Amino acid sequence: MRSSRAAESAAASSRTPSSSSERRPLASPEELSAYLGVPLGTLYSWNHRGIGPKATKVGRHLRYRWQEVEAWLDSRTTDHDAA
Repeated sequence: MRSSRAAESAAASSRTPSSSSERRPLASPEELSAYLGVPLGTLYSWNHRGIGPKATKVGRHLRYRWQEVEAWLDSRTTDHDAA
């Protein structure tokens, strides 16, 4: 019985939540890649070049704060009336 709970928990944690209120505070590169619709390699390239959303190292893993991602997206929003 315990293994089925663990499996359910693992499956639930691998899903990408749809709204910011449901998201965990940190996103993996895989989650962010799916959310933004960009290849995983693009995120790693952006991080290496110092562009894109700010990444945080947790141990040896890259993680992204959802609030940083949203701020980065807001900064990239274009105003078509200004052009």
